[in-house]
Parts: sequence; structure tokens; C-alpha cells
Amino acid sequence: MKSIGVLTSGGDAPGMNAAIRAVVRSGIYYGCKVYGINRGYNGLLEEDFEEMNLSSVGDIIHRGGTILKSSRSDEFKTPQGRIKAAKILQKHNIDCLIVIGGDGSFIGASKLSELGIATIGIPATIDNDLAYTDYTIGFDTAMNTVVDAISKIRDTSSSHERVNIVEVMGRHCGDIALYAGLAGGAETIVVPEEPINIDDIAFRLKTTQKRGKRHSIILLAEGADSAGNLKGKLEEASGLDLRVTILGHVQRGGSPTVFDRILASKLGVRAVELLLDGVSARVVGIKDNKIVDQEIVEALSQKKNFDRDIYEMAKILSI
Repeated sequence: MKSIGVLTSGGDAPGMNAAIRAVVRSGIYYGCKVYGINRGYNGLLEEDFEEMNLSSVGDIIHRGGTILKSSRSDEFKTPQGRIKAAKILQKHNIDCLIVIGGDGSFIGASKLSELGIATIGIPATIDNDLAYTDYTIGFDTAMNTVVDAISKIRDTSSSHERVNIVEVMGRHCGDIALYAGLAGGAETIVVPEEPINIDDIAFRLKTTQKRGKRHSIILLAEGADSAGNLKGKLEEASGLDLRVTILGHVQRGGSPTVFDRILASKLGVRAVELLLDGVSARVVGIKDNKIVDQEIVEALSQKKNFDRDIYEMAKILSI
């Protein structure tokens, strides 16, 4: 009988609970003991474990956040901290570890695998910034949250004939802004992958105003610029009065969409099956609608490609 530990690390994402549920129930189905590790790698170092059963994950598939909590751990980032973590897992006879999180969490899993702990990573981050997989758990829900917010902001922008900058998450990857902007009908999308042309945005705003549409939505990924800074530049260039809305952590919350629940379930089951097959140091994902797995180091070395075709299409549709 294998013993599997599962933890969530880094920023929380809607669908993490669905992944935890899949790991626990499929692990038990295959005859394993499953231990939930609270508060990520920090909880691992503090030996904050609990054996989970079928009831432990009842009624959580629809809940946002993570029942196992999440936190950062500076100690785990050190070689001594990782050695301590590996010894703790061995002390508790936990053979395998499933890590649900993003790239930083996967690096930790890779380091533990080098110390003899079998590890598998499940991608869960709203930013969708992992190149090896088409989608990460939580991205679809975050997009829907942003689109809903855009619709509400557009109502008041239209009433007051205003231009509104809506700042969303995405430090290095602009996927939330790109896809939510397209789906929400934003007039301008600003992402870190593309240089900001203030004169072009100002020209588009003034052109829109001249044809009688006096309200616009500018969707801004936080990694491209701050909303306040962009507001100042555009007001100077266009002569218009702009408003700012920063969505912040509201994007991380909420009940996961059907897509995220199904994706998390598939990835959770696959992670358990890989461990039972003796596989380690890999991450699972989805590519061309098929569940795939890849070595952690190889997966993290890939560069995320920005979908410039979607970006150009959004510009065409927003004229």
C-alpha cells in the first residue's frame, strides 16, 4: 500500500478543491492512504498532516480556494529545508507527494524528487502562465469572473459616458486580459507581451468618441503597467477623463466553472495513476484536449507563447 501526500502551494485558484477531491478519492479507490498536508510546504515542515477519507472531500468540488490552505515558505527554499522536508515525509512513511500549484511549487517538487520522494505536479494558477499545458486549473473561472465584472462596469461607464481602465492579474502573462478582453468586448487590451503605444490607444479613444460612442473599456494586465500610471498618460494624450477599477483578488475566488472542475478531476486522477506506475518528477496537463505528462524540468524550461492572432483579432473586432 502506497501513502500519498497532497498539498496546495502558491496562489490559490478555483478548482484546487476539485483536484484535491480527485487525488483523495482516486487514491483510496486504488488502495492507497492519502494524507492532506495543510498550508503547503510550510505545513510540510511543521508536520501538519491529516489522513483523509472519502468524507474529507465531500461537498468541496464546487468551492473556491483550497481546504488545505496555502502559504509561502522561505525555509523550504533552502537546501537544508528541503532535506528536512524529505526526512519528515520518510518519517511518516509517505512515499509520494502530489503538489498542486504553479511553477514555483513545481520547482519544489522537482527538488524533493532528487531527494528520493516520488512527486507529481498538477498545474493550478489563474494566470495560465505554464507553457507545457494549454490550460491551468483556475484560468477559466478567473476569465469568467473578469468578463462578469466588465459587463457590470460597462453599464455604469455607458451611463456616465466614461472611459474605464480595468486592471486584472497577470504579471508576466497577459492571458486573462487577452481572453477576457476579447470575450467581454473591451475596446483596448494592454498586456506585458506587447509594447504600450499611448498615442495609438489615445487615437482609438478619440476616434470612438467622434463616432458617438463615449464609453470604452481598457483591459490592462498588471504586468504591463499600473492602472494609475496608464490613466495619467492617456488623459494627457487624449484630453479625456478616465476612471480606474482594479479587480485584485476577486479574480482568485468564486465557485469553479464546469471546465475547471472537469480539468481538475482529470488531472488529479492522472497524477495518482502515474505515481502508482512508479513515475516521478513529472507534471500533468492538457494539450490539444488530451491529458499529458512531462518531466518537470523540461516543462518549466519551455517559453510561453503569446497568441498574437487572438490579440490582433481582438483589435479588429474593437474598431
